[in-house]
Amino acid sequence: MSTCPSPAVISGYAQGAGDVDDVTVWAVETHLESCASCRALLAEAVDPQTRKLLDHVVETIAAGIAAGPAPARRRSRRRTGAVGRALPWLVVAAGLMLVAVGFEKSYPSLPSLVLLVAPVAPLLPTAAAWSRRTDPAWELLASMPRTGLGLLLWRTLTVLAAVVPVLAVAGWRTGHSPALWLLPCLAFTAGALALGGLVGVDRAALGLAALWAAGVVVPSLSARQLPALLTTESWPGWAVATVALTAAVLLRATDHRHLGVGRT
Repeated sequence: MSTCPSPAVISGYAQGAGDVDDVTVWAVETHLESCASCRALLAEAVDPQTRKLLDHVVETIAAGIAAGPAPARRRSRRRTGAVGRALPWLVVAAGLMLVAVGFEKSYPSLPSLVLLVAPVAPLLPTAAAWSRRTDPAWELLASMPRTGLGLLLWRTLTVLAAVVPVLAVAGWRTGHSPALWLLPCLAFTAGALALGGLVGVDRAALGLAALWAAGVVVPSLSARQLPALLTTESWPGWAVATVALTAAVLLRATDHRHLGVGRT
């Protein structure tokens, strides 16, 4: 929002009016961060009872601080976000790819385990990075209008930035074309985000990983043959799937605008 919102919009935002949609709320909140005059208008738009309650809270907190002990010396603490809490799963994904490289080197007659595992390697960390079970700030995020696709993409890109280099090393060590491990990896990640708008990203990611393992990995190892989905001729199809699923995520951005309280 490049210009100041009208007083009517600010008043509607302050009172939670139903005609102020999510997009307007997002724009107003972003503008308020950098505009002192609009923040002053917002303070005036708050109803007297709410203002009185806020003043009472401020006075109570100030009195409690004044009567309490001196603040302890602040210790430096490492701040861990959702991706930090997904670190164990990132380590698991990296370890799995290392095991896949060793397996492929030891048993060259079997289908490539690197190619079989690469499509779902980022799914477990992605599920952990966007799960209410691993995010203590989930309820706070769920109530914020700006929570949505932007935050989801940021966390997912962070996971991919950690997983893709490991896949690159595994692909290089086993001599596979980058298209054969990178495109399926991106397609499955985009698919988890697209399906996650309906059932939750963690459920979508875990479900896709389980389906791939049961429907492709186990049968391929049993038949001792790499499926057609992972041959050189398959990469154009993966490229189309990646683009289509990414477009679906962007077109359905409103599915991620608010976190559903029923999703896990």
